[in-house]
Amino acid sequence: MPYAIVLVPALLLTTLAAVIDWRSRRIPNWLNLLLLVAGLVQSLQAGGSVSFSMSLLGAVIGFILLLPAFALRAMGGGDVKLLCAIGAWTGPVGVVAVLLIATVVGGVIAIAQAAQSGKLAALFRNSLVLSANLVHARRCGADHIRQTAESFASIDRPLPYAVPLLAGLLGWVAILAAR
Repeated sequence: MPYAIVLVPALLLTTLAAVIDWRSRRIPNWLNLLLLVAGLVQSLQAGGSVSFSMSLLGAVIGFILLLPAFALRAMGGGDVKLLCAIGAWTGPVGVVAVLLIATVVGGVIAIAQAAQSGKLAALFRNSLVLSANLVHARRCGADHIRQTAESFASIDRPLPYAVPLLAGLLGWVAILAAR
């Protein structure tokens, strides 16, 4: 079975996560756990998307990649767990690709939200200040960076990051299908 087709259950569950996140700005733990366990189990089957060890490594890398954003309160815990679960389906290379695509899509959505609410200049100014703080993280300290991030409000509602993660997974499936 082609690798892209094996990912259909992951696409369906991630779509459900995106819909729930869009409506409530939360991703239920039961859904992330179901996606994670299903990803690990399918890796044990003949014709799984990746081997079990690559599934486990993808989950760990997915978790680690978003942990700094969670620590800075720039991302919710459900988003971290969702990328971890996606990593169980895609493996390490796939989870990095999913996050790269999701980052671009999330940036476009954030810019569109800020433009629609008349806060585009604030978004760019705040992004510049936060970037400067990150470059000087050793001097500023993590608490200063977190406080700076919390004091900025470029958009009215937090971005439902399951939507960009779904776009990232769709992009990864499209890449695989084109092979």
